[in-house]
Amino acid sequence: MRKSILLSSSFIALLGAPAFAQDDELRSYAADMFKPVPATVPALNDNIVTPEKVDLGKALFFDPRMSASGVFSCNSCHNLATGGDDNMPTSIGHGWQQGPRNSPTVLNSVFNDAQFWDGRAADLAEQAKGPVQAGVEMANTPDNLLATLNSMPQYVDWFNAAFPDTDDPVTFDNFAKAIEAYEATLITPAPFDAWLNGDDGALTAEEKRGLDVFMEAGCASCHGGVNFGGNGYYPFGLVERPGADVLPENDKGRYQVTETASDQYVFRAAPLRNIALTAPYFHSGVVWDLETAVEIMATSQLGTDLAAQETKSIVAFLNTLTGEIPEVVYPVLPPETADTPRPTGEVLPN
Repeated sequence: MRKSILLSSSFIALLGAPAFAQDDELRSYAADMFKPVPATVPALNDNIVTPEKVDLGKALFFDPRMSASGVFSCNSCHNLATGGDDNMPTSIGHGWQQGPRNSPTVLNSVFNDAQFWDGRAADLAEQAKGPVQAGVEMANTPDNLLATLNSMPQYVDWFNAAFPDTDDPVTFDNFAKAIEAYEATLITPAPFDAWLNGDDGALTAEEKRGLDVFMEAGCASCHGGVNFGGNGYYPFGLVERPGADVLPENDKGRYQVTETASDQYVFRAAPLRNIALTAPYFHSGVVWDLETAVEIMATSQLGTDLAAQETKSIVAFLNTLTGEIPEVVYPVLPPETADTPRPTGEVLPN
């Protein structure tokens, strides 16, 4: 294991070593593990991002009429005002049912290799189709959703503008592609990106110590890349399995997708960008304190008991991943018509 790069400020002064030499060495090491968010929207698979498609996707993201009850929108569980999630242990959906897992943030989700905690959706377009049809979430059907969209002339016009080279633009696939295009714009450059790009003053000495500890302890083995995670699958409890209060026994993670025994209690590594905004933590959503979450991960994944100051330094560093959220102007949605399907199903709790 490498020698820790950062030295105390008093020791540096004693040596007369310039601070920027430290930054250069630490930055060089960090650049092997992490990447800054790009300045432009990344290219999507089979989905060219255009302003018309983004505007349509934004309307669909915020429209509760995409749910059977007319109550829940994508933004209900991925609230852009609260870090791109709903800040609840697990989400509330159709008929006020409680979902099985904590809602991941939609911010920077375009950088994940796959979507959902178990990676069952390959991209954001596939992910967008899931909650719409899930009985515990929006409880809708593709046919009813398309009937809703086709009943409103403004939506038909928007689909025609977003998908101009297709004979039938109002399709479930295009619905998902439009949402994907909008969500791909939700990227949040953070102070860490400025520092990684060369701005030595973007991080404090304490935050740099936290980065050093984060890498030295091995956290970056799972939480690397652009999104500090979201790009690999690991057992929760690689070294020591947490108790059932943190790791519910009835949720076996990726095993429910692959039915492979070795995938029991395996989950996609959680992305850490904006982690300070997205409590509670883990797929179970039972831990509300970020320091506690760091300590649990150190014990269960690395077999390490961090000193209290090391935990605080890591949390200080994680705060530098809180980025600038794009300004969101709430869209004015198309009005309903006499042909728009009426809300169905149980709307109020029992």
